[in-house]
Amino acid sequence: MSNTRNYMAHGGDELVIGGKLTFLPGATVEGADGLFDLPTGTQLPAVSDSEATTVAVLREDYNRLLAALRTAGLMADV
Repeated sequence: MSNTRNYMAHGGDELVIGGKLTFLPGATVEGADGLFDLPTGTQLPAVSDSEATTVAVLREDYNRLLAALRTAGLMADV
């Protein structure tokens, strides 16, 4: 077996990157429409710091954070 970190697998259908992948200025990626898109101008609503003293309250705080991420479109709904 080779110790090459970047290689083609599955008969050339898959490129495995085991090292660093660098995009130089002017590089393009084809067929990845929307892959790197993030909502622009989106700011999450403020979620106050947790002051939980019990696991139950910490769970509520955590769920509020998840809800904020979903509302902002940064996480899919369950």
